[in-house]
Amino acid sequence: MAVPKKRISSSRRGARRAHNAIKPMSLSVCANCQEPVVPHRVCSKCGWYRGREIIAAVED
Repeated sequence: MAVPKKRISSSRRGARRAHNAIKPMSLSVCANCQEPVVPHRVCSKCGWYRGREIIAAVED
């Protein structure tokens, strides 16, 4: 059975995990209603995506 010869130091372990950090969510502005929206998603406020109305807006 394979057994490591030496203990892996915490700095080497941390360097291996350096790319695993959680990055903040990127937001863009909706061109129709100027609300913050996740890129490449339909706006949840107005229902527009790439200059077209995809989902009809619900009137309250």
